[in-house]
Parts: sequence; C-alpha cells; structure tokens
Amino acid sequence: MIIKQVQVGAEKVFCYILACEKTGKAVIIDPGGEEDRLLAIIKELQLELLYIINTHMHPDHTCGNEKLQKATGAPIVMHKDDQAFLHDREGADYFKRMGPLSPPADILAEHDSTFTFGECSLTIIHTPGHTPGSICLYGDGNLFTGDSLFVGAAGRVDLPGGDFQILTASLEERVATLPDDTVIWPGHDYGDTITSTVGREKKENPFLGGEW
Repeated sequence: MIIKQVQVGAEKVFCYILACEKTGKAVIIDPGGEEDRLLAIIKELQLELLYIINTHMHPDHTCGNEKLQKATGAPIVMHKDDQAFLHDREGADYFKRMGPLSPPADILAEHDSTFTFGECSLTIIHTPGHTPGSICLYGDGNLFTGDSLFVGAAGRVDLPGGDFQILTASLEERVATLPDDTVIWPGHDYGDTITSTVGREKKENPFLGGEW
C-alpha cells in the first residue's frame, strides 16, 4: 500500500492519500484544505480516486471534500452518527463557525464497513468520543486514527458531541486490542513523532493504558 502523509490547511491536519501499488486505485482520508496540492499529488502518481473518507465531521478535516469530489467524482464517506449529528441544528450551527461544512456524505459507514481500492482495503473501526461518529481506519497493519488518538494523547472532548468516558472506552476496547506492531497515523502532528505504534502507545499514552 502506498501511503502519502500530507499536512494541510490552517489547522495543519494530516491528510492521507492511500493507493494500491499495482492498480493505482486510491482513497483520500481527511482532505483538510490545499485541495489543488492534493489533486496535484493524485495526478503526479497517476491515481484513480475511489473514495473521500472522513475520520469525523469537523470542518478542519472535511473542508476539501467538495472541491475534491467535483474534480474526481469520488463519493464522500462518513460515519452515519456524524452525518446525523450535522443534521442537528446545534451541531451544524456550531461547526459552521469553524469553516465550511462538507456536502452530505454519499456513503454512510458503520463499524466494520470495508472499502476496497485495488488489492488494498480499509476497515472502519467506530471510535466515538471525539465526535459521535469518529472512526479509525485499519488496513495492512496501519491504523489511521484522525482525532481519536494522537501520539501520546487523544482528541479533545469539549466540543459538541464529545464525551470523555466514551472516548476512553473506544480506545481501550477497539484500539488497544489491535496488534502491538500496528502503525498509528494520527490526524495532527501533536506528538514527538509523526507516527507511532499501538505497542508504544499502550506503554506511554495514558489514554491507551499508559501512566498519567
């Protein structure tokens, strides 16, 4: 699997372009701005974008959805609980202040939904807590965690839809149980490295079993 980690936008989101080496079929995770730059990478690598996948609905992770969809025709994928939250007036009104909201998702994902691109695939792991529909994406020994889990930390829970107890339960039950050598690719560069592993985070991250 080809993995391109690209820091984009005012909030310096880690966007990921993933592709099958044999077929060039690809997905993009969290296009949080700088759409022309992302499209240039896709063109340079001669990729066919099949899905635009959001780890959660916050505008800093979704603001590039519309332009990328218009340019490529790829459907937008979001967990059904975040899509429902954006239909709630309180949620939509609040997050409009943070930036333009994504168009409605074309595909509403659930826990264990799988998305295939060429000979590669990603499985949705629902990790609510940062938002009701936050997800991680697991494939080929890699975990793309969005804002659910960072290197040494976890996502904030003080925005609408956030819940500390739900987040810690999600991480304990659905991330800490993955193989220790699983590579973690976070949604922001908030740690001392830009990637980690489940094993390291279990030892050092208090949100994944490490000491406070």
